[in-house]
Amino acid sequence: MARHSALWARALNPHSASLDCGTVWYTSSVTVRREPASVGRTRRLLAAQLNTWGLEELAETTQLLASELITNALLHAHGPIHVHMRVHAGVLRCEVEDADPKGPTRRIAATDAENGRGIELVDALAHHWGSDHTTTGKTTWFELPILAATTTSYTPTRR
Repeated sequence: MARHSALWARALNPHSASLDCGTVWYTSSVTVRREPASVGRTRRLLAAQLNTWGLEELAETTQLLASELITNALLHAHGPIHVHMRVHAGVLRCEVEDADPKGPTRRIAATDAENGRGIELVDALAHHWGSDHTTTGKTTWFELPILAATTTSYTPTRR
């Protein structure tokens, strides 16, 4: 867990960065193991990183939406899964990268179905979302707006 936390703690931005400019303010990445327990571990890492960035009010929604995208990648894709999170120009963007070239499929789930609503949740809660083809598969992403008042005094450290 400490090794994964260290990966999330990489703040790659200058001390003078601001949410009002086009500079990336914070960025983090982690590789997700192909096992069900990885979803919960990644949720905890996301929450810890958002807390470090002073964005704890986005943790619940980020965790829920990322869990849906990671679970889809575990169920439908083969190969590595990577989660990237960044703050840029007043927006939190979370990306789940996998090796399946097929984008997410919207389904109409039966009222008694136990699954099939993940993309509907993403669509309902994210400010924007989408899926982009990559040379190795796809990246499915969502964005959440950040209120200027929530970005407290966290200053990234250079490593």
